[in-house]
Amino acid sequence: MYVLGLTGSIGMGKSTAAEMFRRLHVPVHDADATVHKLMSKNGAAVRDIQAKFPSVVINGAVDRKRLGDEVFGNPTKLTELEAILHPLVRKKMYHFLSRYAHQRRKLVVLDIPLLFETKGYRFCDGVLVVSSPEFLQDQRVLSRKGMTESKYRSILSKQTPDAEKRALADYVIKSNQGMRYSYLRVKELVDVLSSGDIKRRSFSPHLSKIYRR
Repeated sequence: MYVLGLTGSIGMGKSTAAEMFRRLHVPVHDADATVHKLMSKNGAAVRDIQAKFPSVVINGAVDRKRLGDEVFGNPTKLTELEAILHPLVRKKMYHFLSRYAHQRRKLVVLDIPLLFETKGYRFCDGVLVVSSPEFLQDQRVLSRKGMTESKYRSILSKQTPDAEKRALADYVIKSNQGMRYSYLRVKELVDVLSSGDIKRRSFSPHLSKIYRR
């Protein structure tokens, strides 16, 4: 089973690419969705978060806005939160990988925003980075409801720069050439990685710079 790590900085189009993999019937483990579930009513992380941040739990669920306000700009509190969440997320990831390994799936995707930052790449056979020009990234993120320039810059400061991600990646897809272009690139990658013969490098000219190191 080939485990493909999927990542990209905020606003680069990673979530859109993840949905394309799902459309192609590739199992995707969504780390963000897992975190949300862990913090939902009676979720596995709620009790420990409440012990550290009592004011953020309401009616048995974590109020993510309150939690964000609590840890925003406070590295110590953020580290405490990560110490609660990361082991639980990793446990869910292990279950995901075990499930599809038993099903003898040829390809699965780990959708992890902080793949490099949390060393999640250690569990992957290869890494795909979704990227776009900085000006487009800025437009996408700053148009989001509730996003501010200071919040955006704070998020970026905690992420590995896009250029470094691309340098570390096995595969890169640009998301600034339209949805159809991105979908065709994802499909081509799925076809090659699912074939079990990734060394044949049967990529189109569009993916001439996307290769297995």
